[in-house]
Amino acid sequence: MQRLAFGLTFRLLALLVPVTVPACAQSWPQHTVKVLVTLGAGSGVDIGARLLAERLSKHWGQPVVVENRPGGDGLVAIGAFVAANDDHVLLTAPSGSFTAHPFTYKSLPYKDADIVPIARISNTIVVVAVPASLAAASLADLVAMARAQPGSLNWAGTTASNEFMFGAFLKNAGLAISKVPYRNLVEAANDLSTGRIQINVTAYAIARPQIEAGKVKLLALTNTARAAVIPDLPTVAEASFPELTLDGLVGMFGPRSMSGRVREGIPADVRAAMDRDVEERLNLTGQLPNFGGPAEFAADIAQQRARLATAAKSLGIVPGE
Repeated sequence: MQRLAFGLTFRLLALLVPVTVPACAQSWPQHTVKVLVTLGAGSGVDIGARLLAERLSKHWGQPVVVENRPGGDGLVAIGAFVAANDDHVLLTAPSGSFTAHPFTYKSLPYKDADIVPIARISNTIVVVAVPASLAAASLADLVAMARAQPGSLNWAGTTASNEFMFGAFLKNAGLAISKVPYRNLVEAANDLSTGRIQINVTAYAIARPQIEAGKVKLLALTNTARAAVIPDLPTVAEASFPELTLDGLVGMFGPRSMSGRVREGIPADVRAAMDRDVEERLNLTGQLPNFGGPAEFAADIAQQRARLATAAKSLGIVPGE
């Protein structure tokens, strides 16, 4: 009898003890999760998305598939994401894929509310690069050269957001430097290495082969903080040009139809998935690991939008025109 009573008591206690479940709870995901990426395979953002997908798949007990939808300045992937309107379809992208859209398109096939920040993953390392042969060792040297030789230099950007920031900087500083448009960012880095263009505001990962070959040198990075992979390179703020500061925010987004319970649970799972191996590999692909929850991520995006609005105003650009 004592043994039976003890067994019944143990079972009752077991029912009262909370069971540890994934942060998103066992009811989600119910099937395969698709992660759309605005950039092509092999990009830093793509590699980061795949590293996390592998770990999240094990944690959630469901396949997590990464699908690249590059093109259209991010509109291809964003359009597919919004059209799906499915809490099992997520978006991983740099915020630069959409924060400049209101200033570059008269109308958009989506609303800001359609893209809900879930978790900040990293910051892309963005650098101001010049040919190794250019007689400029700093941003100050570059500005002095542009003033002394107006019209002799040209430049290219990476994303619309960085192009707005650099373009506004040039205008406010009264510098005559021509912009050269590129569809292929790798082509811009190659032209920089041969001196066909003299300035490239680009992702460190894109210019890295030319840097390691000794054909391109870096003057500064636009990020708020220095990068561990290039610790001696100053930020634009440290180089006395804080108006060029812009972090390449990268994160995960969900549809506005996603339940609050699921949306609030995913960040903890993403944080757990960002182990040392993931962080080290992100660093190698030119990404600064920088996890943040939805509130932090949303605040960063809002700040970026405000900075871009200021830059657009300097350039005489009005949203929707």
